[in-house]
Amino acid sequence: TVSVLYCRMLRRCQRRCLGKYEASPGNFSPPEKLKRDVVIIGGGHNGLVCGAYLAKAGLDTLILERRGQVGGAAVTEEIIPGYKFSRASYLAGLLRPAIIKELELEKHGMKYLSRDPSSFTPSRTATEPYLILGDDPKMNHASIAQFSTSDADRFEAYEDFLSEARELIQPLLDMPLPDLEGGLKQKFDNILTAKTMMRVGLKHSKTLVPFYELFTGSASHLLNRWFENDILKTTLATDAVIGAMVSPSSAGSAYVLLHHVMGEAAGKKGVWSYVEGGMGSISNSIASSAKSHGAEILTDATVDCIVTDDGRATGVRMTDGTFIEAGTVVAGCSPYHTFVELMDEAAGVPKDFVHHIQHTEQACGAFKINCAVSELPEFKCYPNPGRDANIPGDMHKGTVHFETRMSEIEAAYTDAASGKPAERPVVEMTIPSAVDTTLCEKGHVVQLFVQFAPYDVDPQYGTWACPDFKERFVKRVFSIVDEFAPNFSASIIGYDALSPLDLERIFALPKGNIFHGALTLQQLGYARPVPGYSSHRTPLKGLYMGASGTHPGGGVMGAPGRNCSGVILNDLRGV
Repeated sequence: TVSVLYCRMLRRCQRRCLGKYEASPGNFSPPEKLKRDVVIIGGGHNGLVCGAYLAKAGLDTLILERRGQVGGAAVTEEIIPGYKFSRASYLAGLLRPAIIKELELEKHGMKYLSRDPSSFTPSRTATEPYLILGDDPKMNHASIAQFSTSDADRFEAYEDFLSEARELIQPLLDMPLPDLEGGLKQKFDNILTAKTMMRVGLKHSKTLVPFYELFTGSASHLLNRWFENDILKTTLATDAVIGAMVSPSSAGSAYVLLHHVMGEAAGKKGVWSYVEGGMGSISNSIASSAKSHGAEILTDATVDCIVTDDGRATGVRMTDGTFIEAGTVVAGCSPYHTFVELMDEAAGVPKDFVHHIQHTEQACGAFKINCAVSELPEFKCYPNPGRDANIPGDMHKGTVHFETRMSEIEAAYTDAASGKPAERPVVEMTIPSAVDTTLCEKGHVVQLFVQFAPYDVDPQYGTWACPDFKERFVKRVFSIVDEFAPNFSASIIGYDALSPLDLERIFALPKGNIFHGALTLQQLGYARPVPGYSSHRTPLKGLYMGASGTHPGGGVMGAPGRNCSGVILNDLRGV
């Protein structure tokens, strides 16, 4: 009976995923040991982090990755010969310092490369001023003062405010949310968390009410209260819409802004950084650490379904039929893929739980273009006379923003919310090769992160499955850059464009959502991914969630994987 039931379940799981995701590039080679302490589905950075900690604790850990390389969205790939792209995620800074220290990632090859200046907003002509921001407060003041002296005077206080807000939220990043129904050990941990929160709250008591606003209010409201000039507000507001189908005026968009500035890199708070060798170097260093503690990692390993017995996960079945038994199964993939595509009703997961997962808000609107170029963009407003076309200047080192008015972001969102890819999408450019010389020997690597390309396109406009439709959108993005740097399009040697459909197909990001679920108010904290299951546990015994769809959310942070490993170890110890 069990075998018949399993065969029916297997066929249904196969039909759900058939053709949706990119197939493994190679053949699966089963491990010698088919009975393990822990099996982790997905070798993204969170799955690797979780596996590294569990292996470090002495558990026999197996990590299974569908693609030919580990890392999930944090990968480096040479799509165009001679040019290495951080193909999906493209900037570092959210990775928890505790993970870097505890897993000794620097020893395993991870190296931050700082960016200074960190932000450049060009103007369209040679006569208009541009905005450039970095580590030097005096330089920031002078640059902002071109547009508003009062904004220049307030900018440092604004950064201090965000720094205090970061400190308030830090205690909730490095541990699961307090479990009010847990055992004695959990209650003790809750007391320690409460003490930490109280200490930080008292230290920043004046920030508590504005901090609440960060969680509930709009980025526009917040920025309008701090600043008056549009170019500064627009530059800062882009952090509120990256990877989110919201506008700066949407309630909750202020939290998205905070989420993108609450990390640190190389000891600097709230900054973004490059990583030598691209984002794949982070994943590779975690994988190296995991292996050093005894974890086994297999690529070209596609899990077909999670096998259960009497309300407990007992292992996984691979697409070739191989059954790998495990006392603990960790979903290092999205909650949607876990409960909708890798399971069947026969698994015994409550229907209301699955229904909630099925209706998780996934809208994101992200589109990524990786370009190999023969020369650096030459900006009209920031020429560098006598500079070689391949020697970077300050304008090339940080993130380049091509929006100068809040109305441009709002209009792009309005288009996308109606099912139409934005006529003028929001574009962020980064040029990692301006800082990292390991990415290419000649020319440069240019990354364009584009916002407001909806996954669900109204059929009257087209579909991402149509190459011509996708190509037209790419050209529209290139034309925006050309407005500011006329040599850009002509300098492109080749490019790799990833629509929301591609992000889902290649990286298994649901509807292309880079966070495995939108960072909206109803999907944060105790409600992420499902109310009552924010502790990484699931309705099935022995099955845990350890990726970006859980608290504290997405980005290359590693916190979900680390926190999940702690919950598993506590459960195994019976505390």
